[in-house]
Amino acid sequence: MQRDVIIACDFSSSEETLNFLDNFSDQKPYLKIGMELYYAQGPQIVRTLKTRGHKIFLDLKLHDIPNTVEKAMRVLSRLEVDMVNLHAAGTGAMMEAALQGLTRPDGSRPLLIAVTQLTSTTESVMRQELLIDQTLNDVVMHYALNAKQAGLDGVVCSPLETKQVHAHCGDDFLTVTPGIRFADAGQDDQRRVTTPRKAKELGSDFIVVGRPITAAKDPLEAYRRCMHDFI
Repeated sequence: MQRDVIIACDFSSSEETLNFLDNFSDQKPYLKIGMELYYAQGPQIVRTLKTRGHKIFLDLKLHDIPNTVEKAMRVLSRLEVDMVNLHAAGTGAMMEAALQGLTRPDGSRPLLIAVTQLTSTTESVMRQELLIDQTLNDVVMHYALNAKQAGLDGVVCSPLETKQVHAHCGDDFLTVTPGIRFADAGQDDQRRVTTPRKAKELGSDFIVVGRPITAAKDPLEAYRRCMHDFI
């Protein structure tokens, strides 16, 4: 699958989002709609951006009992998004139910990916707060394998983990990687981070880029820089 840069539209209103997208003139970047924007504006923001020609990664990270997730995915599938996600920690049964709910009567569906461990999570936090007494790398690989066995298309992981995910799950198993920063920028609240160019070298299929683009003085130039370095 062709690589792509996904812009994280972590805004609180439609107006702010559309004003930001005015920077892109005729370009139609792939967009991530996360909790903040979706909870503020609801499904209409998805419909609006799809009408404008954007691909949408709906980043709501579902995590509940299988029946609830299946029904929720059935609703989200009607929005014609291109990618949606959930937490791999919800178990294989939940992921299989999600896949069933997401699949439309004609057999089509968005890509479904699972979050392994958030890029803000360190191994010490995972051990001390989540009481997971394994290495962070082992947990990520185990969750990725669980997602593949459940029939999912890929995982959200750190770009630092993409090579191993592909080694464990195959080159066609997608890696969607946040935690992207330019070499001359800070990490913010991310911990497992790298640059667009390094993410390409490591084998990421998609990179998700937020503040390095959305908070840039020239968002279009920052986007072009990402595309140049990654594609």
